[in-house]
Amino acid sequence: MHVGVPKEIKNHEYRVGLTPAAVAELVMHGHQVSIEHDAGAAIGFSDADYQQAGAQLADVGTLFAEAQLIVKVKEPQAAERARLREGQILFTYLHLAPDPEQTNDLLASGATCIAYETVTDARGHLPLLAPMSEVAGRMAIQAGAGCLEKARGGRGVLLGGVPGVPRGKVVILGGGVVGSNALAMAVGVGAEVTVLDKSPDVLRRLDAEYGNRIQTLYSTATTLEQEVIAADLVVGAVLIPGAAAPKLISAELIARMQPGAVLVDVAIDQGGCAETSRPTTHAEPTYIVDQVVHYCVANMPGAVARTATQALNNATLPFVLALANKGVRQALEDDPHLLNGLNIAQGKLTNVGVGDALNIAVQPLADALAALS
Repeated sequence: MHVGVPKEIKNHEYRVGLTPAAVAELVMHGHQVSIEHDAGAAIGFSDADYQQAGAQLADVGTLFAEAQLIVKVKEPQAAERARLREGQILFTYLHLAPDPEQTNDLLASGATCIAYETVTDARGHLPLLAPMSEVAGRMAIQAGAGCLEKARGGRGVLLGGVPGVPRGKVVILGGGVVGSNALAMAVGVGAEVTVLDKSPDVLRRLDAEYGNRIQTLYSTATTLEQEVIAADLVVGAVLIPGAAAPKLISAELIARMQPGAVLVDVAIDQGGCAETSRPTTHAEPTYIVDQVVHYCVANMPGAVARTATQALNNATLPFVLALANKGVRQALEDDPHLLNGLNIAQGKLTNVGVGDALNIAVQPLADALAALS
């Protein structure tokens, strides 16, 4: 199969779909790989590295015109969506639920689009979302700590405090992969940390791991309100796979937070968990609403792009190989977990969460699979 890897064009996005090592694996299996000039140059993967691994260099127009499988990191931007064609396979993060424009463009393209964030595993987890969630969770505390500085609009609070001075209070909404990694970092810097979740099993797991170093609370409207109002830093780490994030924090609650408090909304890829959240970029990462600093960067791991690219490729490469070795239909038939990643199949939406969010009719996965060419 001919695999194409374009250079990411989203604002301050330096990750790349395949590393040279991943390219070498594909070439060893007899596949042709084209990579756009300088696709990985910003993170130390030169064109020469890719050529040594067996890739061919290509301009973006040729790459999209000739490749059968496009492997990316972020959702395709408008210019990229215009290049997709019927029968082509797109494998990347999509996050369609809050993005009707992208969804409609991909449906119109006739391409088959598989989303990293809805591929599952035997335990019901999201193995291709997990590595970026780990990065984003850890970055959330790092970013939030910086935003708490007075020069950036924050309260002027040091999360770890100093002897004789209270520590900063961090409230984490959700104890999944993002929340657990944010928790590890927050505990590591010495903050006072509370985690809210609706799963007693998650709360038990975190309590067993951290004991009295953290507080765990079952998430209700009352506990969430109390904790958010008292927080210096709130990390939104909630996820409903494939669907829009629930709006847990109302605009009215934002207005009641402490002046200079910070919200890091990691759920922004799925629309955000606060009514006041809107996507930002690494170039302009924050804005202020009712004296609360909002950090809502939609591609947080892009800031540590080399680490993030390597972590992502560790997870995606087996699926890329399966698609290339078997073709899309056989690969999906053989792996029900990869099939769960199918969001759009040749002009038909197949993800229920996206369909509910955007009020679009959904074709059952079995029917979509049967119709794939």
